[in-house]
Amino acid sequence: MRFTCEKSMLVQALNIASRTVAQKSSLSVLEGILCKAGDGLNLTGYNMETAISYQIDAEVTEAGVCILPAKLFGDIIRRLPEGPVTVVVDEGYKVSIRSGYASFTISAESAEDYPELPEVDSGRAIHIPQIALKDMISGTIFAVSENQGRPVHTGVKFEVEDETVSAIAVDGFRLARRTWHSDSPIGRSMSFVVPAQSLKEVEKILTDSEDEAAFTLGGKHILYQIGGATLICRLLEGDFLDWRKVVPTNCPVKLVAHVSDLASSIERVGLIVSEKYKSPVRCVFGDQVLQLRTNTTIGAAEDRCAIAGDGKDLEIGFNVRYLADALRVIPSEEVVLELTNGLSPIVLTPVEEKYDFAYMVLPVRIKNG
Repeated sequence: MRFTCEKSMLVQALNIASRTVAQKSSLSVLEGILCKAGDGLNLTGYNMETAISYQIDAEVTEAGVCILPAKLFGDIIRRLPEGPVTVVVDEGYKVSIRSGYASFTISAESAEDYPELPEVDSGRAIHIPQIALKDMISGTIFAVSENQGRPVHTGVKFEVEDETVSAIAVDGFRLARRTWHSDSPIGRSMSFVVPAQSLKEVEKILTDSEDEAAFTLGGKHILYQIGGATLICRLLEGDFLDWRKVVPTNCPVKLVAHVSDLASSIERVGLIVSEKYKSPVRCVFGDQVLQLRTNTTIGAAEDRCAIAGDGKDLEIGFNVRYLADALRVIPSEEVVLELTNGLSPIVLTPVEEKYDFAYMVLPVRIKNG
């Protein structure tokens, strides 16, 4: 195998593909990176759960395939001078790397024992702008469960309907939903749950551009195509929460708040709350004002935030972090606070129709006084 390509392109491919190289495996080849030279250069990392392949342009004068030591090869390439890099792998899997005056010789392995990547049914792909998919992931992934007792809730559920794609995450204490609206009918209907760990890798690859990403659903796997990157991961199985039944609708109390102002007030009163010193924030929704108070063994905090509307002096306790997490990812300047009573969840929804999201946080019991 012999190929030449620009160092910057090779570094980019290595940075992405190496994210799913197995750190420790009984199959030693999985601790390396699969390198295929043919119609360009393709690098793949696979840990038996998630695979990432990245394709770049390269001048290939001799096609071939091998397993390169991921860390060593990556460290060498990153430290080479800028410019073209030439890699030659002989029949004995000795690897020669040259760039400018720098040269290295290392060892590779045969790719014979490298497992085949999962096949994803060649169904019609769903296309979505990269920035939209990225916003959906970042706007929900923080709310996935960490409880391995219900594995299906450790992922994000995607629901594809005629003109929308929704992402939903739940953890038993809160719920996050983001929905993207297509300009044209999607013509497909499907739902599936993607592990949070795999979605974090998808999120890292996505850009803030309108360039399209695509995903294709298989029997047990999902395939994402983002630019030169392809990611395949196993889906989670099980009964996901019927979220439509748990999110309150037609709440009698609806207030409007500026997201940045509310987030700042919550973060301030949350300064004396920690994992060690836990305490809910006591929220009193009054007429045009929200009062926030919290007490822990290390002190007390109080603040006020202007709101539009009358909350009828509803008093509800909430987990500070859960409210802050939701406000941090809301894309609009204003948000509607939907309330029912002191024992019901708060639901954050958009003021403007161009946004489509819902964040629900369950209340925390607070002591009187």
